Amino acid sequence: MTIYPEMARCPLFCGLSPEETNYALSYFKSREKSYQKGEFLHHVSFPLPSFGLVLRGTVQVYMDDIDGHHMIMNHVGPGELFGEAYSFLGIDAPIYICAVTDVRILWLSPARIRTPLFPLQPLDQELSNRFIAALAARTLKMNQRIQILSKSTLRRKLIAFLSQYAKAKGEPFDLPFDRASMADFLGTNRSALSRELSNMQKEGILTFHRNQFCILD
Repeated sequence: MTIYPEMARCPLFCGLSPEETNYALSYFKSREKSYQKGEFLHHVSFPLPSFGLVLRGTVQVYMDDIDGHHMIMNHVGPGELFGEAYSFLGIDAPIYICAVTDVRILWLSPARIRTPLFPLQPLDQELSNRFIAALAARTLKMNQRIQILSKSTLRRKLIAFLSQYAKAKGEPFDLPFDRASMADFLGTNRSALSRELSNMQKEGILTFHRNQFCILD
């Protein structure tokens, strides 16, 4: 199977030799599949037998709230994973996964982590540890999301949200969201979001042009 450069950015594969990477691809029973923009990779209330690594393009993971409004849970780009926890647990996943652009996905199965094959091979424990680390990293990201949504006002949510990106990427930084998706992620509407961003820019708190932001205060 082809070894893509984006795999080196993924914690499951980074630092592995070509031989080790090929073994890991076999270990996770990998398979590649392409999807067109707007196509669903997964629908709510179905099991998610494999988790995904984005090789090209971007996907969004979202769920519906009690009123049927979309809540974006994750925006996933090249080299990033999605669906690890649901695939490992083997339960119905209450999420939608949709291609924001044309995408190429490497689907990976956690079956050998749930049920190891004996005797274990030298790399098996390392790959299992890497998968567990990926689950832990997902938990930290969800905690960051909770920190954002727990803020009492849209402005405070925006400051927490943008500060997390500034800390991770430096400034100025680009957001992987259009305004509608950003509003969904923050649990607001597009008009309110645009108005608050405009006010914050007028007050000298931040500057932005399209999707590029810089926090000033």
